[in-house]
Amino acid sequence: MTEKFFEDLPAGDKHLREERLSGEDIYGGIFLNMKRDTVSLPNGEQAIREYLTHPGAVAIVALLEDGRVLLERQYRYPIAKACIEIPAGKLDPKEDHLVCAKRELEEETGYTAKKWSLIRRIHPVISYSTEFIDIYLAEDLVPGKSHLDEEEFLDVFAAPLEQLIGWVEAGEITDVKTTISTYWLDRYRRGLVKPTLIL
Repeated sequence: MTEKFFEDLPAGDKHLREERLSGEDIYGGIFLNMKRDTVSLPNGEQAIREYLTHPGAVAIVALLEDGRVLLERQYRYPIAKACIEIPAGKLDPKEDHLVCAKRELEEETGYTAKKWSLIRRIHPVISYSTEFIDIYLAEDLVPGKSHLDEEEFLDVFAAPLEQLIGWVEAGEITDVKTTISTYWLDRYRRGLVKPTLIL
């Protein structure tokens, strides 16, 4: 059997949509909230959907003058592992996304950037969270002093793109924002994609 092409699918998403009928808050945390909604399915039946609401976040692909990528290594408690990641952080209430990216880069690494571009928005856990991450490209970096939060401990270092790709392929890097950014940067270096210049 041959599968259809995307162009052969029905127009729109009405035949797939789920509509919220009612809902309740299950848990409220520092910045994550868990909800349980009753929804109407496309066939008229009902189902329960549980999900986390998240304020959103930013991540930064910061390129040094020598072409290396600025990285962090920090311990991630939920998976009990020190992970290699690009700089990132969650949005404060009503915070402009680019302002957040600039703040997080400087707080965590000490660097500021003279040139900023938007790479894209990703949704890292679409099955159970509203979280999105806007990924930025930061260039023309200027070193400075970091200002970590009291509960924040991390190593800052830099690595060439080839090493990042190797870590992703070997399973050393499993973080989704860093994995996507690594492959995007590889395509960018080959002239296959372009970010949207902001500043």
